[in-house]
Amino acid sequence: MGEVIRTFEELENLIKNNYTNPDLDTLRRTFELANNAHAGDKRLTGHDFITHPLAVAYRLAEMGLHLNVVIAGLLHDVVEDSDVTLDILQEKFGDDVASLVGSVTKLKHSIRYRGQERYAENMRKMFLAMASDVRVVFMKFADRLHNLQTLYGMPKHKQQRIAQESLEIYAPIASRLGMSEIKGELEDASFAYLLPQDYERMKSIMDIKVREKGAYVSRIIDKTEKLLQETNVAEFQVHGRVKRLYSLHKKLNRYQGDLSKVYDLIAVRIIVQDVEECYIALGLLHRSWRPVPGRIKDYIAQPKPNGYQSLHTTVFTENGEIVEFQIRTVEMHELAEYGVAAHWRYKNGGKQLKNTRWMEELAMIQKELANKKEFMEQLEIMKIDVFKDRIFVFTPQGDVIDLPEGATPIDFAYAIHTEVGNKCTAARVNDIMRNLDTPLTSGDIVEITTDKNRRGPNPDWMKFAKTRHARIKIKDATKHTVKGWFAEVLKGREKAKK
Repeated sequence: MGEVIRTFEELENLIKNNYTNPDLDTLRRTFELANNAHAGDKRLTGHDFITHPLAVAYRLAEMGLHLNVVIAGLLHDVVEDSDVTLDILQEKFGDDVASLVGSVTKLKHSIRYRGQERYAENMRKMFLAMASDVRVVFMKFADRLHNLQTLYGMPKHKQQRIAQESLEIYAPIASRLGMSEIKGELEDASFAYLLPQDYERMKSIMDIKVREKGAYVSRIIDKTEKLLQETNVAEFQVHGRVKRLYSLHKKLNRYQGDLSKVYDLIAVRIIVQDVEECYIALGLLHRSWRPVPGRIKDYIAQPKPNGYQSLHTTVFTENGEIVEFQIRTVEMHELAEYGVAAHWRYKNGGKQLKNTRWMEELAMIQKELANKKEFMEQLEIMKIDVFKDRIFVFTPQGDVIDLPEGATPIDFAYAIHTEVGNKCTAARVNDIMRNLDTPLTSGDIVEITTDKNRRGPNPDWMKFAKTRHARIKIKDATKHTVKGWFAEVLKGREKAKK
């Protein structure tokens, strides 16, 4: 992911072409102020400093975010690096822009800690930013992506720290927000600095495979287009998608380096207009090529908790070749690429977002972990909750519950409701009775048996509960139980005295 130097003219043209009636006069005034504020400043790469806010604003415009966010992207460094104040920005560009710039400025104030404390403080700041206005995080992603592109100008120790932070904090948050394009770019750019030899090896593998399979995949795309042309599907796109390098690295590690088990090095993506056409396309593929057993996934009927929707299938094509297809609508494609940011594409500048459980928990964390010491104590649990790989487990009614990998029926029970957790006595997983400490896997159907007469949870559940939510509820309930027990003991003693 090399650096591309953007100009104001390129930014203006992108906005002219993609936005409806954009306020270009305000955009020009913004650039003029930012350009003057950063005049004479240089980045470590040797380029004029204004190239950075231009790159950030350009990326935000590519994402189709409201013009206020793009304008704030152009201004995001002026308060910290010049004598321009938030009051001046508020007067010239309004409350919303000033608020966004102020939030980003707070988020990137120099953190003086080192090691684990620095990691915790960075994570805490990201959590607080998301809990208040998730658009701030979109701006931070654009800022971080350009910083990664220009990391070559940094000293080696800073390259390592910034790349590690990007991989461990920024990329997982992008993933939870459903922003696969941003996540992939953050991972690959970080991978290049953290494991340069592995990065080059993955790059070499992909270069060879694209050369070997490129022509064949082009023929599959041509045939797929002809199949669709013979139906009532009027508008569609068919194109190839090359696997990202860090994703390939992780998958090869899972398969002990066996490349033959990686079917999606080059996948074919079909984009149609509506859901019915998605299923028509799936039927056409299966009529033409034999599907690989167990490789058909319907994320339209059962979306992932981050909102991702698509049909996935892997088929045996001619000569025994295996090809993966992803089928989705235009709207699903935008959501898959941009995640929650798709809600703001060329639309309003509002801050409202349909909360998921984990974003609600961010607001709770903001209130509960007021000091750094408490935050450090909870860091490991939160890293599991928010950043670890997710599994998607079903209720018997078909509702999807989003849990961290390694979660147990106890975590599932508390995710349903606190009382279901507190009164839990047993669990059936895929119709088989299982211990409450059994690790769950994606696709499991879990049924919890409760006893309304049960007084509360077993304190031993803390040993295998993985989610912060379950652990807090168990702790609260057992604390009350212990208090109640002491009260009964004291009451008994008082009676005995009398």
